[in-house]
Amino acid sequence: MDAQSGVYEQALRELMAGHKRSHWMWFIFPQIAGLGFSAMAQRYAVGSLDEARAYLQHPLLGPRLGRCTEAVNRVLGRSAHAIFGSPDDMKFRSSLTLFGRAAPDALPFRTALDRYFGGQEDTRTLEKLQASCR
Repeated sequence: MDAQSGVYEQALRELMAGHKRSHWMWFIFPQIAGLGFSAMAQRYAVGSLDEARAYLQHPLLGPRLGRCTEAVNRVLGRSAHAIFGSPDDMKFRSSLTLFGRAAPDALPFRTALDRYFGGQEDTRTLEKLQASCR
């Protein structure tokens, strides 16, 4: 929550405008642990499907993730690459895959996967999730 303090509103404005301009991807759209190797990626990574479920159930973080995902879903005529740039477009896909698997109502995440990635989940995220269940 501390990481999002003062940044969440800016991130949401950027998403609503259809263009990410500042640096907040790691803690607005977190990924499963083991995908990113930077200090920021490791610090904000989600460790498991259960941790992703807890994130979604958090009274502040869950709704914020939902609002940000919905904001991207409302962007018309732009690709994920045009909105996020690279490699953040792939981080977005990873986050959608993780939370789409964790959410009781996966609709916003599935909608974004369908719209921006042809419905294809991130393979590396799925592999990490499968490995964490062993």
